[in-house]
Amino acid sequence: MYQKVVRSLVVVLFLGLVGTAQNALAQTNPRIVREVRHELVTLPYYGVFDWLTYQVQNDGTVVLSGQVVRPSTKSDAEHEVKNIDGVRGVVNQIEVLPNSPSDDRLRVALYRSIYGFNSPLFRYATQSVPSIHIIVKRGHVTLKGVAANKGDAQLAYMRARGVFGSFSVSNELVIEGQEPR
Repeated sequence: MYQKVVRSLVVVLFLGLVGTAQNALAQTNPRIVREVRHELVTLPYYGVFDWLTYQVQNDGTVVLSGQVVRPSTKSDAEHEVKNIDGVRGVVNQIEVLPNSPSDDRLRVALYRSIYGFNSPLFRYATQSVPSIHIIVKRGHVTLKGVAANKGDAQLAYMRARGVFGSFSVSNELVIEGQEPR
């Protein structure tokens, strides 16, 4: 379970403190982390059906991973991160989810169930990028992101399980304030 939580984090940061060159780089990593996060969440088509994660390594390389619906989101993410001062390279491991009309219908149904105006989770939908992401791949659903409390995480999971058409639902939501740093 702990490994799932660690994988679902938006940021994983490795800082090396050996040698003066690495010390200087380690001091710039927090800035790079903030800038990478900013660039990813402000991508034009990044939304609730996408999930992006990244790692900033000691040598200034950024490893991008996650799942996106549009191929352009994958290439845009790499392009924007490459242009950040201090980033020496980008390894793009982002998966483009298969194009499937049935997955698209399932995404819409899940969104309506979780974020509908009559749902207690509606407040999450009003954020520019909702913190609960819905990833659908070949009929399998994974909820990723951050919920304000256990009740909200459980409610999102129950609402997703109640949607017809999914083969499985996995809950990888973490609770706000309980994310490993």
